[in-house]
Amino acid sequence: MIVLGIDPGLANTGYGVVRSAGGRLAALDGGVIETPAGLPLERRLADIHAAVDALLAEHEPDGVALEELYFGQNVRTAFAVGHARGAVMLAAGQRGVPCASYTPQKVKGSVCGNGRAGKDQVARMVQALLALSEPPRPDHASDALAVAMCHANCAPLTAALAGASA
Repeated sequence: MIVLGIDPGLANTGYGVVRSAGGRLAALDGGVIETPAGLPLERRLADIHAAVDALLAEHEPDGVALEELYFGQNVRTAFAVGHARGAVMLAAGQRGVPCASYTPQKVKGSVCGNGRAGKDQVARMVQALLALSEPPRPDHASDALAVAMCHANCAPLTAALAGASA
């Protein structure tokens, strides 16, 4: 299974591609899609969409996993993240790639065993679990790899449970 993990954001959308095979996880790609603040919103979203579409074409993932929106205090930030999520989901939908969403707490719990883990702890665990020479940078790329790992670990159980209830 190949998973494209996404940590959505308007200025910085983190991405991470993970392969799960035989109970082992391997990082295939990771980085950040950056959009300049001076560009109009529609241009920034088009750039995110195009970059994600290129990642989908290159890696042909079995699924896209996105971090769910954390509302917090800043409504403007929440809307920007929601727009970025929409651009990512549109790219996946156009290619017929299913999407799944995970809360930040679920991702941290899946990777670190603690839903309240800090960014440094997440980065160190991603490094250890993917046998990387150093923690992924920037944080958005590390978070995206963690989202992909969460999905790779959770998807088989989710599918089995869905099959059992059918």
